[in-house]
This record gives sequence, C-alpha cells and structure tokens, in this order.
Amino acid sequence: MKDFKQFLLRGNVVDLAVGIVIGVAFGAVVAALVADIVTPIIAAIFGSHDFSGLTFTIHKSHFLYGDFINKVISFVTIATAVFFLVVRPSNG
Repeated sequence: MKDFKQFLLRGNVVDLAVGIVIGVAFGAVVAALVADIVTPIIAAIFGSHDFSGLTFTIHKSHFLYGDFINKVISFVTIATAVFFLVVRPSNG
C-alpha cells in the first residue's frame, strides 16, 4: 500500500491529473466560445449557424458532412485558443 501511495503522489501523476482537470474545464470554456460567439458570427456571414443539417445520401448510406464541418470548426477554435493562451505565452 505504501508503494501505491508513493506512486499516486509522485509529481508526474499529480501534474497529469491537474492538467486533465484544467484541460476539461478549458474545453468547456472554448466550447461555449464556439457556441455563443463563433457560431453566431458564422451565421451572420453565411446565413446558417448550424451545419449539422447538411447531408447527402448515396445508395441508402447517409453522410452527415455538416456535422463534420461543425466539429472541424470547434477543433480549429480550440487549437487556436490553446496556441494563443497556453503555448505562445509559455514560450515567451
């Protein structure tokens, strides 16, 4: 039991746990940014704020390419936020 306690309290494990918790919280903030700010801007420019309805069908196979577009927008926004708020400041 002592070895297990040392393993859990080792710096790397604690740092990893803190990083995961902060990452989840940061992801929620960026998801809100996308939903509440970026998406309405896209709607103002392109006329639609939700691309999930964009689909096509080939031989009874249904392709949800609009949902993919939504996910790509979210990913790019999260990556941009991480770069400018975490990576760039830490590199000085």
